Amino acid sequence: MSTPESPPGADRESVPADPADSPFRTEPTSRDEAPQFVLPLVVHIEKTDPPARTDALRTAARAVLTMLSDERALGGGEWAQVMREWQDARIRKVVRRARGAEWRKASALPGITVTGEHAEVRVFPPVPLDAWPRELAKLQVSGTDLDDPEPPAAPDRDAPVLWMNPEVGMSAGKAMAQAGHGAQLAWWELSDTERKAWREAGFPLSVATPDPDLWRELTVSGLPVVRDAGFTEIAPGSCTVVADHPALRRSTRGPGAGVGPRVRAGAASRRKIRRCC
Repeated sequence: MSTPESPPGADRESVPADPADSPFRTEPTSRDEAPQFVLPLVVHIEKTDPPARTDALRTAARAVLTMLSDERALGGGEWAQVMREWQDARIRKVVRRARGAEWRKASALPGITVTGEHAEVRVFPPVPLDAWPRELAKLQVSGTDLDDPEPPAAPDRDAPVLWMNPEVGMSAGKAMAQAGHGAQLAWWELSDTERKAWREAGFPLSVATPDPDLWRELTVSGLPVVRDAGFTEIAPGSCTVVADHPALRRSTRGPGAGVGPRVRAGAASRRKIRRCC
């Protein structure tokens, strides 16, 4: 997969510069006063041949990154204005499922389909919270669940990893949205050069569930942490994902390779609001 290079800083206006402006704060903020949009994602699930759960999570995260970096979502692109409005609010993401004719109809709408090992996820430009396209509004959102037939491979610690909270149970659809949040937080923290390298590599990443001890270490490492707003399934403020990217780690690694932030002006202060308390 390749996507066009964006002009330096093309979407920087959407990156929160102040911890108090995080889209994941549980109390009301100025973001709640803005018009609310949602980023729709649709996963292709056929009854007889569903994708593996981890493959679906990984593909959803890559779909979000693909949308964020697409030339139509940047600068003066046709999706740029709605992307800015979405990122100025709560950056909600909702995953629905489709099969057969439903998937074909959804695929005909403007958007981008991203494929994994077996998973297919189509991401669409943000839509108003209460004004979904008819073809998407009728798709099922609740109860989307998937399994891993085989234990997932160990993550590559030299590449980006989205670490999922081992103590919070989520449906596959909910977890896919959370993986997308984590990927977006990592994207926001990267420089233009780092974004370009990740994009040109096809957004490689792993999704993994650490043991409780490593999870606790990760949540205080300074890496971006997703804290869910609690609209569905889990309690407000629950920490769901740690976004671990090589560019955000310490330049020198100790025994806990891959854990810990690389200090960069402005970045550390923005991450604080995303730590799990």
